[in-house]
Amino acid sequence: MLKHTLLTGEGILILEPSDALEAADFEAMIHDIDPYLAEHESLAGVMIFAKAFPGWLNLEAAISHLQLIKNYHQNIKRLAIVSDNGLLTALPKFAAHMVHPDVKHFSESEYEDALSWLKEARK
Repeated sequence: MLKHTLLTGEGILILEPSDALEAADFEAMIHDIDPYLAEHESLAGVMIFAKAFPGWLNLEAAISHLQLIKNYHQNIKRLAIVSDNGLLTALPKFAAHMVHPDVKHFSESEYEDALSWLKEARK
C-alpha cells in the first residue's frame, strides 16, 4: 500500500508506503501525476516518508515501480528520503547515481526541513 499526496500548489508529491507495494499503487499515482505534468514542466520534488521499505507484493509491482522511475525521474527536481531506517538512510548514495533529481536524506524529525528543501526547488 502506497499513500500518495500531490501538493499541486507546491508541485510536491509525498509518498508514504505502509504495506507491500502493489502495481495498482503506481497506476493510481500516475493517474494524478500525468495531469499535473501536462500543465507544468516538472515536479519540484518527491518526498518518500517511510519507517521502512515494505517491499513489493510481487514481481509485477516491482516492474511497475522500476518503470515509473524510468519514465518520470527526468521530471523531478529533488527527491527527499525522510526515514530513520538504515536501508532508506543509505538510499540517497545509490539513487544519486541512477536518477536525475538531487537526492537528500532527512531523519524523521526533519520532515518540515525536507518539505522546505523541496519547496526551494520551485524557485
